[in-house]
Amino acid sequence: MRLYAFTFASNHFHLLVWARGAALAGFMQYLRANLSRKVGKLVDWSGGFWERRYSAEPVLDDTALVGRLRYVLAHGVKEGLVERSAEWPGLTCLPQLLGPARRLFRWFNWTKRWSKRGSEDMGAGEGRFAEEWAEPVELEVAPLPCWEGLGQEERRRAVRGLVEEVEAEARSRSMSVLGERAVRTQHPHTRPERLERSPRPWGHASTRQALNELREQYRAFVAVFREAAVRWRRGDFLARFPPFSFPPRVASPGAA
Repeated sequence: MRLYAFTFASNHFHLLVWARGAALAGFMQYLRANLSRKVGKLVDWSGGFWERRYSAEPVLDDTALVGRLRYVLAHGVKEGLVERSAEWPGLTCLPQLLGPARRLFRWFNWTKRWSKRGSEDMGAGEGRFAEEWAEPVELEVAPLPCWEGLGQEERRRAVRGLVEEVEAEARSRSMSVLGERAVRTQHPHTRPERLERSPRPWGHASTRQALNELREQYRAFVAVFREAAVRWRRGDFLARFPPFSFPPRVASPGAA
């Protein structure tokens, strides 16, 4: 996995990443499951933590890639929650894009905790978020592929330019701003009165032609997958599925 950008809001997050093959699916399963369990414990949230399944849309060209970075950096500002991107109190990649690319975080290793469950050593450290289970984890943000030829200061200047565009656009709309302090005081169980559910895009590109080609490629992928799935369910386990797809589950005879 290679991480380019990220931002976390109260009920969703956005990542800009590169992954080899099917690694993204496993990574997202691991990340979302751990966030659901651990953040859920912190805010006393039971049951499903995420409203929707994650989706991954390909970014097809450099212009669209920079546009996706701008979209990530706009969170908090474009909704009128804070006036400046740097004021967003949630986890964001902006400090790393404007400073050292590496940051040190703490990971609470619950596997280690469960391995000591019932032992005399567990003692006062049995809390899920006790320092005994905390391990240092270094997170690095990589430069966008289209910016790899730029110097560090040039990349930072480009990021500052994107942030200035976002903030200027928000000011031009004359929106009332909630403010960082008010954002922090929101109760984590608060639900919005109205949810906006926009359809997920096929992908991100700077031209319609590129999106049309992506749509046709996906339709061809689906056709091949469906044909292989029919053969698979009939017992032909030599059916070839398209790369990075998963065969459907076949129930054992007599299984409930």
